[in-house]
Order: sequence, then C-alpha cells, then structure tokens
Amino acid sequence: MDNQSLTFLSRLYLDYLDVMHYSDRTIGHRETTLLQFTAWCEERGLTRANEITKPILERYRRHLHHSRDKRGNPLSAKNQLGRLIPLRGFFKWATQQNYLLYNPASELELPKVEKRLPKATLSPDEAELILSLPNIHTEEGLRDRAILEVLYSTGVRRMEVVNLSRADVHADRGVLAVRQGKGKKDRFVPISERAIEWLKKYLDEVRIGFAIEPDPQNIFLEKNGQPITPDRLSRLVTKYIKQADIGKSGSCHLFRHTVATLMMDNGADIRFIQQMLGHASILTTEIYTHVSIVKLKQVHELTHPTMHRQRQIEREPEATKEVLLSTLDEESEEEQS
Repeated sequence: MDNQSLTFLSRLYLDYLDVMHYSDRTIGHRETTLLQFTAWCEERGLTRANEITKPILERYRRHLHHSRDKRGNPLSAKNQLGRLIPLRGFFKWATQQNYLLYNPASELELPKVEKRLPKATLSPDEAELILSLPNIHTEEGLRDRAILEVLYSTGVRRMEVVNLSRADVHADRGVLAVRQGKGKKDRFVPISERAIEWLKKYLDEVRIGFAIEPDPQNIFLEKNGQPITPDRLSRLVTKYIKQADIGKSGSCHLFRHTVATLMMDNGADIRFIQQMLGHASILTTEIYTHVSIVKLKQVHELTHPTMHRQRQIEREPEATKEVLLSTLDEESEEEQS
C-alpha cells in the first residue's frame, strides 16, 4: 500500500492514538472525521497526504461552513471545529513522523465558537422536588432515588455514574472514587451523608436482587442484571425533571450545572469546584491545580445545599465563573451529541 495515502496514514495514526491510551470515544471520533475528510479529498482526486496543502484545507473549512446536518440545518461552529481539530492533530503527527515534509494544517485558522452560559439550573427547592418523585416503595424507584441523590450530591458526569462500582463507594470517608473519568483521569469526589444512606439502602435492598452472576460490579443495574446504559440513564432523569413540572428541561447534566452554580453561590472557591467536577483546568491550556480531598470535602460540606450550612469563602472573579459555566455547557452539548 502507498505509505503516502491518506487511508494508510489514517490507520497508522489511529493505531498511534490507541498505543498512547486515548479513549475509545476519542479514537472513534477522530476516525469518523478522518474518513469524512478522506472521502471529500477523493471526490476531488486527492488521495495522498503530500497532496494536501493549506489552501485545500481552507477549501474544506469553507465546505464545512456551507454543509448541512442530517436535519438540514447548517453545521454549528462547534461541529465544524470538532471536524477540523482532529485534522490538525493528524497532520502534526504525520509531520513529526516524517511522512510529510511540512505541516499544511499548522496555520489553519479555526472557527470561533461562542461562549454561552447554561440555559437553566435548579434551585435547591426544585432539586429537592425532583429527588422526591421516584416511588421509593418499588425496587426501580429506590434505585432511581439513589441515582438522583448521587447526581445532585457529587455533580459527576453521566458516564461516571454508569461506570461506578461498589468498590468506588468509601462511605467511611464520605467520598466516591471516580475512575477513568474524562481524559482517563481518576479523582475522588465528596458525597453527602444523605446520598450515602440512599446508596446503602439501594445496595442492600435492591441491587442484591437485580445482580445476576457473573456480577458486572456496576452499582446501578437494570432488573435483568445488566448495567444501566447512558441513554437509559438520560431518559430516566429527564422523566423526573418533566414530572416536576417546573418549566425547566434537561437530564443528568442539569444536576452538574446546578451543583456548580449553587456551591459558587454559597461561597465555594472556584478551584475546589474545578477539582470536584474533574476539569483539568478552568482554562484548557493551564496545568491542573491539585487540591487536597480533605479540604475539598470541607468545602463540599460548607457549600453544598444538602448540607444545610453556609459559610462565606473568598470568591473568585465573576469572569472566572463564566468560563467554568461555559465549560459545563460545552460538556452538555458533547453529551447530547
């Protein structure tokens, strides 16, 4: 096979990402974007990587700008960005590996994505109303209450809830171990005593009956013994939000937004919320700021609405809050896509 062909180099690049322990989701996304770009190039008689120049990439960028999605709507700037960034990574790798003499994407300008604040968050009363809706006298209702309590107490991502195992609950320390979160990073997250009690009740009274050998070890199971899926979890949470009839919509990520917003309102330092949510940085180019889990637990107890205590802690500038909330909003869009 031609070692300059886009198809051949794309496969080598994806193998490289796998060796470097990139997540399956990241590799899958980059494979899709490279296939789309390769198909576009082949329609124009371009099959080799050394035929790709900066003007050709600029033509592809304009092509994306005028493209439509499956519903007939123009591609959003965020969607266009998501298709161009993998190309920059691919051509950078190909140049570093000496498959190309120069990187045609090194100076490619990317679409600017508008920073937006989340459309809505829950008030403490609204959150409590939603948590009260599952019928805890049924097995699935008790499980659902435990799920909602975990989401509201910890602000963890949807996939992080799905992947939680029984060994991740450290009730004596009041923390959850979130393993292989976004970016394959592990972290500890504070969890309230109330959420722990609901988790214990579910584990002791419901999960033990749902589990079928071989036990998958995931905390949250369906009645057939299989781990709850991300889509099923989203539908479940959306159902209770709609039932609350509070004029707001959303799913798992609505609780993530809410936790961050309410803790900031109660005075939590932005750095603690940053670690709790598993953000590598408030600004994506900065190095992660590590904070002691003991201190983080104290901040959680003082500022999370379920703890019923408030104390003023030194506040971060408003602009920094906007960046954090904007990051949460972008995460929500990624989850929905």
